[in-house]
Amino acid sequence: MGRKKRKGRAAWRILGWLVLLAMLAALVAGWYDFERFSRTPLTVGPQRQTLDVERGSSLRGIVAQLRSRNLTRAPSLYWRVLAERMRVADRLHAGEYALDPGVTPGQLLDAMAAGRVLQRDFTIVDGWTFRQLREALAKVPTLRHDDAALDDAEIMRRIGAPGEKPEGRFLPETYAYVKGDGDLDILKRAHQAMVRALAELWPGRDKNLPLATPYEALILASIVEKETGRADERPRIAGVFVRRLENHMLLQTDPAVIYGMGEAYAGNIRRSDLLADTPYNTYLHAGLPPTPIALPGRPAIQAALHPAPGKALYFVARGDGSHVFASSLAEHNRNVACYQLKRCHD
Repeated sequence: MGRKKRKGRAAWRILGWLVLLAMLAALVAGWYDFERFSRTPLTVGPQRQTLDVERGSSLRGIVAQLRSRNLTRAPSLYWRVLAERMRVADRLHAGEYALDPGVTPGQLLDAMAAGRVLQRDFTIVDGWTFRQLREALAKVPTLRHDDAALDDAEIMRRIGAPGEKPEGRFLPETYAYVKGDGDLDILKRAHQAMVRALAELWPGRDKNLPLATPYEALILASIVEKETGRADERPRIAGVFVRRLENHMLLQTDPAVIYGMGEAYAGNIRRSDLLADTPYNTYLHAGLPPTPIALPGRPAIQAALHPAPGKALYFVARGDGSHVFASSLAEHNRNVACYQLKRCHD
């Protein structure tokens, strides 16, 4: 009987050791699996994806979203252990995060803990009108659209510029934003950028320009912006308009006429359009138009403040994006005949 008890106890000890070894093996295997999980990239694929973390989201909810999109198969426990080990479990920020190919769970948790939300870009294109700017903002799905029901005057009031006409007041540049920012945020920053640009550039202008204020420089710059997209021509074209202002000549710039036509413009200017009396018809009214006709970029503003010297008073498009300049009406008429009417003579 004693021998049987001893054998029974030995068997139980062996069984206990086997169970303990099995548990240790399971723990080791689980730890290795966890470590593999922490180093293995999420199943993002070849293209960047994004993750939206709403305010108040729990780690469990974030993991559930990742699992529902087949970005991870790991259990919530693994994510919880990793977050606790990184000491970030209770400080994950809401926002939109980039999921680039190769991103690991640890990198994602680190980004959320640091609040490194995805930065997006919105570019205001040189030469857009304010209407085109508003239309472009309205098409950005990741922006909050606060200005949809606002007229231009109310927009200017909301961004801290009450009473200003909006045309020309926003500097063409690329502005970073995060998902959920409002279109008014972009407009306010672009307006402030233009204010700073004019404050920086206006004091260094050429002497004796026929421009009394930075706003007049902005108007001239907008005309230069619409007349040419060539960097080498902007100062020359600005020089033509400056000399015409100095000589009390009509500016006769088609882009201003087109701007004054508004939605009536159908792609061509007719003779009757040149006779239509709008404030922007520079074939009828002397001096600068009452407002800018577009959003000029810094190069166009620089050209307006530093026009190229010379004698040219006219220019006509060659048809290849460049222009030919003339100092007399007779020479200009020959250029028009050659480049516009295709009646060149040797």
